[in-house]
Amino acid sequence: MQAPFDFRTLFELSPNPYMLLDRELRYVTANAAYLRVTASRLEDLVGRNIFEAFPHDPDDPANASVRMLRESFSRVLTERTLDTLALIPYRVPRQTEGGGVVVEERYWSATHTPLLDGRGEVAFILQHTMDVTELQQLKQAVRDAEASMEEGLSRNQLMGGVFARAQAVQEANRTLDDERRHLRRIFEQAPGFMCSLRGPEHVFELANRSYLQLVGHRELLGKPVREALPEVDGQGFFELLDRVLTTGEPFIGHNMRVQLQREPGAPLVDAFVDFVYQPIVEADGRVSGIFVQGHDMTAQKLAEDELARHRDHLEELVRERTLALETSEAERRQAEAALLQAQKMEAVGKLTGGVAHDFNNLLQVVSGNLQLLQRDVVGDTRTQRRLETALGAVERGARLASQLLAFARRQPLAPTALNLGRLVRDMDDLLRRALGEDVEVETVIAGGLWNTSVDRNQLENVILNLAINARDAMDGRGKLTIEAGNAMLDDHYAMLHPEVTPGQYVLMAISDTGTGMTPEVLERAFEPFFTTKPEGRGTGLGLSMVYGFVKQSGGHVKIYSELGHGTSIKIYLPRTFQTAVQPAETGTGLVEGGTETILVVEDDAAVRATVVEVLTELGYRVLKAHDGQSALAVIQSGLPVDLLFTDVVMPGPVRSPELARQAKALLPDLEVLFTSGYTENAIVHGGRLDPGVSLLSKPYRREDLARKIRSMLKGREQRLAAKQYREPVPAAPEPEGKGTLRILLVEDDADIRESASELMTDIGHTVRAVASAEAASEALAKEPFDLLFTDVTLPGMSGVALAREVVRRFPALRIIIASGDSRAVSGEDSKVLSRVVLLPKPYDLNQMERALEQVAVDAAPTARTRPA
Repeated sequence: MQAPFDFRTLFELSPNPYMLLDRELRYVTANAAYLRVTASRLEDLVGRNIFEAFPHDPDDPANASVRMLRESFSRVLTERTLDTLALIPYRVPRQTEGGGVVVEERYWSATHTPLLDGRGEVAFILQHTMDVTELQQLKQAVRDAEASMEEGLSRNQLMGGVFARAQAVQEANRTLDDERRHLRRIFEQAPGFMCSLRGPEHVFELANRSYLQLVGHRELLGKPVREALPEVDGQGFFELLDRVLTTGEPFIGHNMRVQLQREPGAPLVDAFVDFVYQPIVEADGRVSGIFVQGHDMTAQKLAEDELARHRDHLEELVRERTLALETSEAERRQAEAALLQAQKMEAVGKLTGGVAHDFNNLLQVVSGNLQLLQRDVVGDTRTQRRLETALGAVERGARLASQLLAFARRQPLAPTALNLGRLVRDMDDLLRRALGEDVEVETVIAGGLWNTSVDRNQLENVILNLAINARDAMDGRGKLTIEAGNAMLDDHYAMLHPEVTPGQYVLMAISDTGTGMTPEVLERAFEPFFTTKPEGRGTGLGLSMVYGFVKQSGGHVKIYSELGHGTSIKIYLPRTFQTAVQPAETGTGLVEGGTETILVVEDDAAVRATVVEVLTELGYRVLKAHDGQSALAVIQSGLPVDLLFTDVVMPGPVRSPELARQAKALLPDLEVLFTSGYTENAIVHGGRLDPGVSLLSKPYRREDLARKIRSMLKGREQRLAAKQYREPVPAAPEPEGKGTLRILLVEDDADIRESASELMTDIGHTVRAVASAEAASEALAKEPFDLLFTDVTLPGMSGVALAREVVRRFPALRIIIASGDSRAVSGEDSKVLSRVVLLPKPYDLNQMERALEQVAVDAAPTARTRPA
């Protein structure tokens, strides 16, 4: 759709003179062309009667020209139609080339157009007039020439003179028009902004492209400056224009700031301009307007400001560098100390990681054999006591290894969402027993406490460790305060402590009334192996363990201490929006075993032998492997395995995570339990156990191993029980020999074929076992069967293809497909084999019995195949 015309602009910019009268013949408005030909100002005309403004002949108010014009207006008002005056002489003012104004009679051709209101009455009269004085003068010249012919001049000579004069006038007009266009192009293309303002209201007459770019493209021409640029009001520029118009003195501005709204509704933007207000002085000395010319200096001003900022910044850097140079020696010493500390921490961390695995393996061998030995000396009190002492030493060694790993930030964490206030309250009895009656314990828990996500057991160790340190600092008597609340560490705090990330934290503060720390002790408090306790009373790893745990958990720890007044340790743990998880109940009942199959993967022969003996004693069937590659071969052999118990750090090309991944791909229902004294980055990333990973840290007790394995196997049983087999079809009448089936077993792995055949025979079925689908097809053609029991992966034809062939040839024959892939039967096969029972591998006796019972009730005598 075409955009509407701006008739106001069209009216104002028209080169032809237009003016508008109301019904009383009073001026409403006039365009610039009209004001030029009448040497008038709009403010002098608006509201005045046309005959008052231009009486033609003041001495003869009823002269012919006035009558002609008045009669034309009357016809328009009465007849409400357009009226034309082809030629009317009328005296109007004209501006001379010298700048003066003279009143002279000129000839005009005028058209008067009525503008009607809603009732059809004439509301306004629009006059369009043309100055035809030159044409009239030419006509008069022609008449004079004709009169001269009577005196002997030829008509052709006279006409030639007239046309030559007309051609000269036309050429002069063309030259003037070209000059006007040239000046207009120069005005428009000038690099600086320009505009021309007329009269005391500073009405825009002209404005070039640069001026419109400066103020924003908007309608300016014909509008007073206060109306066109309302946002400039109050900035002093209008007052400067008034002063220049009044005094006639130009004004020059340098780098002056003006705020402009370049788009409707947009915010004000700053511009900086150099400009001059030059008064336009007429011949009589009167100032009729102002010419504005200038340059937009905004980019230069911004560059100068930026340069000044850089200069100030450079000066500040010079000052800072000067100060840094003055203190460089102290900074160098501090940097050296920090580097040495970092190197020491890194060295101890590497030492810890390297030693922890072998150290914990040794502890595991000692612990496992001591626990086995305990069962052999039941009733021997003296030996039992010595074994308990040895096991206590093993536990202390395990704690020492755990503290080393915590300090090095290499302990595997299993964070869960918890409420710190609830955890502290749950530990109240434990703390009071550990601290004794002479230490008063006060807990202050803030309302609306946020949750945090940390390792619950490790946090409990931290609290207990700090409480015991506080008790020792108070010499067994004093007050311990544990506070928990919400905290916000802002950017300013993070700037002072570069290792801190700004954000929301849960704060735990543990304060005592002990002896406090000296500045020297405070500075080294977190260093490993640093202790102020007497020889043999402490390892120097307590606070190091706290520091490592908090940092590994993404938190921050700070010590505040004053000698003689006590110490306060504040721990900031990151907030979590997860719901707090209740801790799982720790098993404390009798140790349970089982009959499931467990594959033990351990490269240390002594550890492997101990674990195998413990698990065998608990009743499990135990398979063993010395590395990942051997374990994977056992899994791929098809032997049923319920749980994989593997060390994390192992030699060989197959790492433990890869072993677990491939084993789970082959046996989807397999449980995987990792064990290690040092996890490296195999199953721990960012200091936290990978999701879904179960870990039993070395060294562990027999009871811990038994409970962990039993718990995981019970969870496996529950998941398997929740799986639903395909819905069986309604049962048909039971065949003779209830519960006994003739089964065709198809399995290419000899070990699996032998064990499966034995299991089926043990529960009362008749089994024919073959190694391929082709052999099964031959058997089906010769013997009757109630059930086809087939593996998926077979040499030659697959088990699924065999099942499709059996469904086509023997529709009533029941089929069980055994596979470790739950998607073995999918797509089009799932429609054709809709009544097939899928038995997931690995399967045990109970699962096989359930699958066979499901098809037994559905196998009628007619289902038995007959040779073709």
